[in-house]
Amino acid sequence: MQHVVLLGDSVFDTAAYVRGNPDVRRQVAPLLPPGAQVGLLAQDGAVIADVTSQLGRIPREATHIVLSAGGNDALRAAGVLEDRAASVADAMNKLAVVGDRFRRDYNALLDAVARRGLPTAVCTIYEPRFPEANRRKVAATALTLLNDHITVAAFGRGLAVIDLRVICDRDEDFANPIEPSARGGEKIARAIAAFVLGAAPSAAVFGKG
Repeated sequence: MQHVVLLGDSVFDTAAYVRGNPDVRRQVAPLLPPGAQVGLLAQDGAVIADVTSQLGRIPREATHIVLSAGGNDALRAAGVLEDRAASVADAMNKLAVVGDRFRRDYNALLDAVARRGLPTAVCTIYEPRFPEANRRKVAATALTLLNDHITVAAFGRGLAVIDLRVICDRDEDFANPIEPSARGGEKIARAIAAFVLGAAPSAAVFGKG
């Protein structure tokens, strides 16, 4: 019997943003066979370093892990986008410094997750829906660097990837610029269920279960 554990941040811990509608955990549960369980260890505001403590609370009966982490780390580093740069190369180097730190932390986290030996899917970071077109474009461009580190880390360990950029692709998928709405949560829940049930890879779910 499936027992799915959701780790990470407010991509899953959406109760504060869906205005009384079901959060992601409650949206996943009906999509799984009767008797399946969905546990929520993810916490709003969590960064990569916080997920280590969540790992320590995974129950013995867990059968699948789904992880969404890194978005809040990206927010913490967003100040680099306002820094002055002498050239495009200088700007890219500043982003690379952020990316190197992110890669190190994310790889350490996935090593710890992989040691659990459970089928695991990791989520990419979706593109925020800032109202300013230029800010949205810059953020999406910068996030490609971090998302590349996520996908390389996941595929290198044989883990599945749920690409939230593909899933949450409309403004109505967001309750605010950086949090999923009930509609977005429903789409995320369907991707999680597809992973757990072993559905064929799609535009949003890639890799091994």
